[in-house]
Amino acid sequence: MEFLSEYGLFLAKTATLLISIMIIVVFLISVGQRTRRADHGHIEVRSLNDNMENITRTLKHMVQHPDVFKQEQKQHKKTLKQTQKSEKVASKTGGERRSRVYVVEFEGDIHASAVKHLREEVTAILSVAEPIDEVVVKIESPGGHVHGYGLAASQLRRIVDKEVPLTVSVDKVAASGGYMMACIANRIIAAPFALLGSIGVIAQIPNFHRFLKNHDVDVEVLTAGEFKRTLTLFGENTDKGREKFLADLEDVHALFKEFVSENRPVVEIDTVSTGEAWYGRRALDHKLIDELKTSDEYLYDKCEECDVYQVRHIEDKNRLDRILDRTHTMLMRLTGRDKLEAPGPYIY
Repeated sequence: MEFLSEYGLFLAKTATLLISIMIIVVFLISVGQRTRRADHGHIEVRSLNDNMENITRTLKHMVQHPDVFKQEQKQHKKTLKQTQKSEKVASKTGGERRSRVYVVEFEGDIHASAVKHLREEVTAILSVAEPIDEVVVKIESPGGHVHGYGLAASQLRRIVDKEVPLTVSVDKVAASGGYMMACIANRIIAAPFALLGSIGVIAQIPNFHRFLKNHDVDVEVLTAGEFKRTLTLFGENTDKGREKFLADLEDVHALFKEFVSENRPVVEIDTVSTGEAWYGRRALDHKLIDELKTSDEYLYDKCEECDVYQVRHIEDKNRLDRILDRTHTMLMRLTGRDKLEAPGPYIY
């Protein structure tokens, strides 16, 4: 029994030490993320035509007769050489060139944090894109903060304002804030079971006032301005504060509806702005999208007639930054903090 007691005490000390180290690591990571410069990064461009060609060539090499494969590759090289020669002549003489398609991926979280990459990618693309080209944005997002997704939608607006065709592709979900971004596009395509819509606003805030009051803890919330604070986490909420908070939510919802109507006038806004979300086929019936098609199918077809490039903004990180980011992600998942939501409102 004495051994078990000592062993238990040892485990408790070890656990305390590990928890302390984790807290220190999280603190250092937070400080590092605040001080890290946002402009440390570079643009990475990859030809999807070459990627598709390599995949096709590898498969054909395995399944075709060697003589057939050799002859086909010879013809392909000849055609490619002629195409490159034609493009070179067109470039010198100012003739018409092949259209280019620039592909960008946006994976949204509740804070729309991917907008820091999106703005760099859009800036890079607009420096070379022309009206004969096209930008395809693959959106995957269930929504989140109003201001975050509002900024993301504004980045896509830059493309449309430059009269460069914009297509949004949704393979899984573009709801609420994700759909706010999507409706900017000239054309929206979605997979048959992708989820779209959810044109609504939500906010949820826990309140610990009664718990603290039962433990004789007072919280003073002092404000200058009648509605500087409406609902609070620890203070006592009032009916007047709730009414004001709800009025603010209704105003955000009205702005959201106006935004969708302006950018996608074909939808019946009163029908689709109930906060509901629809799968691909139903979304097509409500005119939330233009066509049922996956991004893979769409881009494969584009590779047949255009030069397709994937554009990504990569944040430059040293080895320490990468280790800290991985540790931070692991700790957030272990503690469940990656799923916590700050007070709204959210278009979510």
